[in-house]
Amino acid sequence: MSKRPAKSQELSPPEDWLTQHGDALFRYAFLRLRDRAQAEDLVQETLVAALQARHGFGGRSTERTWLIGILKNKLVDYLRKGAREQPFGGLDGNDGEIDALFDAKGRWKTPPSDWGNPTSTLEQKQFWKVFADCFAALPSRHARVFAMCEFDGLDSAEVCKVFGITATNVWVMLHRARLGLRQCLESRWFGREAGRK
Repeated sequence: MSKRPAKSQELSPPEDWLTQHGDALFRYAFLRLRDRAQAEDLVQETLVAALQARHGFGGRSTERTWLIGILKNKLVDYLRKGAREQPFGGLDGNDGEIDALFDAKGRWKTPPSDWGNPTSTLEQKQFWKVFADCFAALPSRHARVFAMCEFDGLDSAEVCKVFGITATNVWVMLHRARLGLRQCLESRWFGREAGRK
């Protein structure tokens, strides 16, 4: 018995896209750029590009997924352009802060606290608010590298190309972003009884 092909998605009228998807597109861009004006500009560019490409929409994804795909390409182009115009830089010299977390043998001076049940934590909306605040506190370039690797699933070679940096720079920035998130989440969520509800 042969399967019927899945019914392809159809696009809603372009004048509805901003109302239906504008908030999601803005959150996607803002999380990665942390610049409200630039995130708004990229959303506008995405909608214009989608309007021009709407006849090529094959319906193999949802409308929102298609729009986010266009936004992702716009975002990568923007970051590449920025890396060409201004050196992205590499290591930022906060080794002393990182070294202070470990003893002479490379072990944590203060081991991580019990983070409880990860599944129930991830289901709590308040956790994601705290996570967003912690993410916003990261240095901009660490946050951008972390977002591209962890949220967007780009591998380090792709991130190196986007920012014009080495794989070592990517690894160090990811390491520092993870340490920063750990410290922030430890103090604002996992280290508090309120975070364990």
